[in-house]
Amino acid sequence: MGAFERYLSYWVAACIVAGVLLGYALPDAFAVIAGWEYAHVNLLIAVLIWLMIYPMMIQVDFASIKDVGKKPKGLALTVVINWLVKPFTMAALGWLFFHVVFKGLVTPETASEYIAGMILLGVAPCTAMVFVWSQLTKGDPNYTLVQVSVNDLIMIFAFAPIAAFLLGVSNITVPWETLLLSVVLYVVLPLVAGVMTRTLLRGQVAGLVHRLKPLSIIGLLATVVLLFGFQAGTILEKPQSIVLIAIPLLIQTYCIFFIAYYAARVLKLSHAVAAPAALIGTSNFFELAVAVAISLFGLHSGAALATVVGVLVEVPVMLSLVRFANNTRHWFP
Repeated sequence: MGAFERYLSYWVAACIVAGVLLGYALPDAFAVIAGWEYAHVNLLIAVLIWLMIYPMMIQVDFASIKDVGKKPKGLALTVVINWLVKPFTMAALGWLFFHVVFKGLVTPETASEYIAGMILLGVAPCTAMVFVWSQLTKGDPNYTLVQVSVNDLIMIFAFAPIAAFLLGVSNITVPWETLLLSVVLYVVLPLVAGVMTRTLLRGQVAGLVHRLKPLSIIGLLATVVLLFGFQAGTILEKPQSIVLIAIPLLIQTYCIFFIAYYAARVLKLSHAVAAPAALIGTSNFFELAVAVAISLFGLHSGAALATVVGVLVEVPVMLSLVRFANNTRHWFP
């Protein structure tokens, strides 16, 4: 695990501060950048998101799906948690906290946008950092690759319908055209590009990913700076917003992990399969969530803010869960 992954929370926190300060000091510059849009997609943010997503998609090997029949219980657990449990618990927690617990602290419109951001996080299972969590728990790398590849295939077809359903249930108008465009732009095209790259490189993927890693880091940090720059006014007026968003996200993350981890123990999975399965279901593809939130609700929206807070919350929580998984290795065969 490199210095960036180990201290990701600190990097993100520093970029949040930088973004807020720059947004406050240079509002006109951020207004110009916000105007670089086409079909509700900010062009600069789209480029930065691609810098983040493309190196991850190169690592996805669909040839590994031929091994799906091996240890099917672990794969089934991942699919059920990611697509039948996690999106719905995230939506339920968002509704509970922002329409009930925090009702008097945010406006109804802002509450809806925060819930939307949480939903988009919940419908986007992790793609890249999963490999880091798997390595830290001594997970089976080939099986982790199968899990990620299958989830990415499902995401192509399930992300938009589930997101639209849950957003609709939360009484949020869903612009289907923009949602489908986001899936094509940030899931389908990067996946196709990744497959084509793997085919052309013929096994030399690791070297390219290593060379692209600095660009991926730049993309993530620059996106955080821009998003918080766009949100500077709201954050300075209401700094408690980040805390309010973080609370249900923390509860969701821990609950999903323990549901998946306990189910893995009941299914008598080996620890090398159980730990990655639980961690995949717990973490989020925040790059996709951020991109779709911006496309659907705008750069200045509460939904975009909620997805970025997800980045800040996720890494320290995931590291604590990695430690827990390693300390409970003896629970599994």
